[in-house]
Amino acid sequence: MKRFLNRNNFLWLFLLVITSCTILSSCNKDELDIQQNYPFEVKVMPVPGDVSNGQTVEIRVTVERSGNFNDAKYFIRYFQYDGQGTLRYYNEPPYMPNDLYQLPATQFRLYYTSQSAVSQSFDIWISDNFGNEKQVSFQFNNKD
Repeated sequence: MKRFLNRNNFLWLFLLVITSCTILSSCNKDELDIQQNYPFEVKVMPVPGDVSNGQTVEIRVTVERSGNFNDAKYFIRYFQYDGQGTLRYYNEPPYMPNDLYQLPATQFRLYYTSQSAVSQSFDIWISDNFGNEKQVSFQFNNKD
């Protein structure tokens, strides 16, 4: 009887060691996959197609993320290639073309003010700190 208990104890101990090794090897810290880089889409509410010189157009923008990472940062830059105008974030000073500005929120409003009597076109690029980038194009015809 004593011999049977020793063999039984040995088998339980052996199973415990095998199970522990399996659990510890499957939880390797170097192999943990924590996702930080989430793609996103840029949604823009409809804007007028015509604008007159001096008129300001509101552009409502939402960055829709496919996941949430607390340290994700979003940036905006723009380039105007036809006509003249200014683009600003709420009441902030106008953006300079091709300069990068951090966005404090994922839902915001931009204000484009026409400074031209001809058609105007510009693009905005919204990017994140992981290298993802989306481009949105705008074109306004002269209203005058």
